[in-house]
Amino acid sequence: MTPAPRIVTTVALEQLEVVVGRCAENRSAALNRTRQAFAAGADIVVLPELAISGYVIEPDLAQRWAEPLDGPSVTAFRELAAANAGLVIFGFCERAGEDVFNSVVAVGPDGVVLHYRKLHLFDKEKGVYAPGNLGLPVVRTRFGDIGVCICYDLRFVEVMRILALRGADLVIAPAAWVAGFDRSVPASGRTGHAESLLVQANLNQVAAVAVSQVAGSSQHRPPTLGGSVACDAYGQVLAGPLSRAQADSALVTVDLCAVREARRRSDTIRPREDRRTDVYSLEYLGARR
Repeated sequence: MTPAPRIVTTVALEQLEVVVGRCAENRSAALNRTRQAFAAGADIVVLPELAISGYVIEPDLAQRWAEPLDGPSVTAFRELAAANAGLVIFGFCERAGEDVFNSVVAVGPDGVVLHYRKLHLFDKEKGVYAPGNLGLPVVRTRFGDIGVCICYDLRFVEVMRILALRGADLVIAPAAWVAGFDRSVPASGRTGHAESLLVQANLNQVAAVAVSQVAGSSQHRPPTLGGSVACDAYGQVLAGPLSRAQADSALVTVDLCAVREARRRSDTIRPREDRRTDVYSLEYLGARR
């Protein structure tokens, strides 16, 4: 039986500067930052999308740098999670048979507790990765009920709504934010990616954390934008935006009781109960919500 969640969970946002193809170096940097975050008191450490390979958008390179679910990255993070009784959530380029997926795992002391493959592939990713086929999982942990998505998934409002309706207290979104969706990207401060996260967290009454990598401008590929952010279930910023130009980190506390209380704004404002499911609903894997 999973222990009751802690009332307060401490989450580390570890925004990494990732160099494409330098998998061993990227893994070492990610492990060092994770180790430091646990030492600072983190229960959950969140790393970016494709944190090991970098933001790979070439099919041959993705095939070269992909690793299986039981490969060196998951193994190393499991050992670190076990040594610190914590949870690490990170993105990697996953090989499964002949397919390559843009994947995220949550790794605890006993191994992988959540495994997600990106549903919505962005731009050139469509020619590299297979579409995700594991749905939108939510896992109960001692640090709260956690759902994950990846980067572009946040631009589809159904994703966070489904995770919320499936019971997530905390939505984690590893990312490699790039330009291309919004008309323009500000040179500093919060991007549209982060603004979207804050609004949806409020509308869905979940805490949310998005951690982007920051790299690429000198690598002849789309520069990733950094600007990682965390917020509470009212969309109020807990941390960020982190640096738009370099590696950065932050440590936040998420009050799980406050998250659940946010679902009842007053005696007569109860967003979950106020949904008109007699008029509309969402269908997820055949079940209507």
